[in-house]
Amino acid sequence: MSTGPGADSAPAPNSHDDAVRSAALHHKPAPATSPEPGSKGGTFSSLRIRNYRLFATGQVVSNTGTWMQRIAQDWLVLSLTGSSAAVGITTALQFLPMLLFGLYGGVIADRCPKRRLLVLTQAAMGLTGLALAVLTLSGHVQVWHVYLTAFVLGLVTVVDNPARQAFVVEMVGPADLRNAVSLNSANFQSARLIGPAVAGVLITAVGSGWAFLLNGLSFVAPIAGLLLMRTAELHKVDRAPRGKGQLREGLRYVAGRPDLVWPIVLVGFIGTFGFNFPIWLTAFVNDVFHAGAGTYGLLNTLMAGGSLVGALLAARRGSSRLRLLVGAALLFGLLEITAALAPSYWVFAALLVPIGMFGLTINVTANTSIQLATDPAMRGRVMSLFMMVFVGGTPVGAPLVGWVTDAYGARVGFLAGGAVATLAAVGVGLVLARVGGLRLKIDLRRGRTHVAFVPRERPETQPAEGLAAVA
Repeated sequence: MSTGPGADSAPAPNSHDDAVRSAALHHKPAPATSPEPGSKGGTFSSLRIRNYRLFATGQVVSNTGTWMQRIAQDWLVLSLTGSSAAVGITTALQFLPMLLFGLYGGVIADRCPKRRLLVLTQAAMGLTGLALAVLTLSGHVQVWHVYLTAFVLGLVTVVDNPARQAFVVEMVGPADLRNAVSLNSANFQSARLIGPAVAGVLITAVGSGWAFLLNGLSFVAPIAGLLLMRTAELHKVDRAPRGKGQLREGLRYVAGRPDLVWPIVLVGFIGTFGFNFPIWLTAFVNDVFHAGAGTYGLLNTLMAGGSLVGALLAARRGSSRLRLLVGAALLFGLLEITAALAPSYWVFAALLVPIGMFGLTINVTANTSIQLATDPAMRGRVMSLFMMVFVGGTPVGAPLVGWVTDAYGARVGFLAGGAVATLAAVGVGLVLARVGGLRLKIDLRRGRTHVAFVPRERPETQPAEGLAAVA
């Protein structure tokens, strides 16, 4: 099996104790058989690869349409019902299939040609946008239509997400994987700068239906890009054969890898409780600032600007250390708490920029560290578990956060989400420090690093094997 030079095939779960111990000690993902590969070609190095350029071009078009639909969908539900909880239900239904069937999507992605799968899933996503456009423009749309469309879109995403995540390495190879994942995020956030602004104008001028129509048509671009790829230039990855027990095999693989388990646990808490921005922003715009769809689009655009900065910084970064993941999660939670207490609109709006930046850093760092530490034959299943936990927790978190927001106000709802993210970052950080044999050192002297994790001092009588067992 080969994926090109520097192929990142990992050893079997029982054979890499030393790699896991070293990874935990230095707070970075465990290498497979060699140090983590990294591109030295600059921020946009992956774009030199023709297949990836086609993919990225198609994605920026469809991502813009997707963000237009998200804004229009949230505002349509709020207009039809007047309830933040209803917005939360829509979000929950869109991610419920990932929670229920996400791991099966990973099995399908590992078994089937990913390029062919993506052509089918992108076409299905386009059809959901067109269906919602017809219902809205004809004046027949009801809230249950939006619920149903969101659920169908979630079913398609179950297969699309792990296939798309795992397909990146086939386009660029392991050496450029981190750069490509970061550029994918920059691509998504660039579309997020444009989509909400365009959606706000469209909703105000002609209604939500035109945003849905443009989103449906936008999927022509990624489908064309996938069909125009040169298959001979894709990095070959062996597909998992059909067989029983592949789902359990994937779970056992992750369970034996602390460098995979704890990042997934952290993003699970943050994805479930800390990323409910459709609920919070609609509530702030409607109930706190008493504004309209244009303001909602502007707030999303500001957050996207911060996310784009975070993505470009991640593309330049040479490593994906777990301490960066924990630190970004901690700052993300604290900023959410601060924004919830913001005294004015402009302070609230300004805080959304760093919130977007650190939220994106969490996503990219967790994504790349997990992909680089995973055997290529298991990547679809591992990434489906990652996405299932990251976005699949939304059906649990969104209705709860929506209820808290409706019952106690937008500020309390936002503050509660930030508090959960903060506590999760502290808890996982302490666990990783313990697993890695580290302790917190505080040194307030001038010229010293004031706060740092350092290796625990080991008594001379303690054998090395004992430390290895703890680490």
